[in-house]
Amino acid sequence: MVDTIFHSELFLLTLTIGIYLLSGYIFRKSKLMLLHPVLLTALCLILFLNIAGIDYPHYKESVALLDFALGMSVVALGYLMYEQVERLKGASLPVVCATLAGCVVGIGLVVAIALMFGMEREVITSIAPKSVTVPIAIAVSEPLGGSVAVTSVVVFCTGVLGSICGPKLLDLFRVTDPMAKGFALGAASHGIGTARAIELGAVEGAMSGLAMALTGFGTAVLLPIVEKYLY
Repeated sequence: MVDTIFHSELFLLTLTIGIYLLSGYIFRKSKLMLLHPVLLTALCLILFLNIAGIDYPHYKESVALLDFALGMSVVALGYLMYEQVERLKGASLPVVCATLAGCVVGIGLVVAIALMFGMEREVITSIAPKSVTVPIAIAVSEPLGGSVAVTSVVVFCTGVLGSICGPKLLDLFRVTDPMAKGFALGAASHGIGTARAIELGAVEGAMSGLAMALTGFGTAVLLPIVEKYLY
């Protein structure tokens, strides 16, 4: 009976939302980096699914509503950008330069460090698109020979780390412009960073969403070129 309840779609959906809300509360109270709600929720769910013997395809099907809501939230970013369209006028050149710099540094630094430590091509290809959202990262790395599992984990960790440390680093370097702060978070830590940017303000959220989209496009174009010349 208990096993049947654990496998029910309603239970798994409710459990996921409940764990996330509880994780958010714990993080707000503790302010500990290791207790970030996204990270804590993922770890708790992995532990539960393993103990309960629930396979991932069944879990994914059970929380399909959350996938749909995630898609709607991405669409909502478009509205945020529309509200800030006046601010974006005349900023085309800085946006293009920032996107190019973000893509080059994001990919180049990872590749350089990986080569320095003698990592294999598959690993390098898997971790190179770390700063773009998972669907784009996988779509770019997998055809080039990367590992979907490694790419997913690296992108997830990058997003969590950027969300936690990004605002503090920007404050440390005295970056106060909301457009710059938002763009930096979106370019470095994709969707999770964008969620943090929205908490900072509407301008930051809009610029972060724009950066996430442009960095994804730039990475999809740049990484195959880097692969071609490296190998």
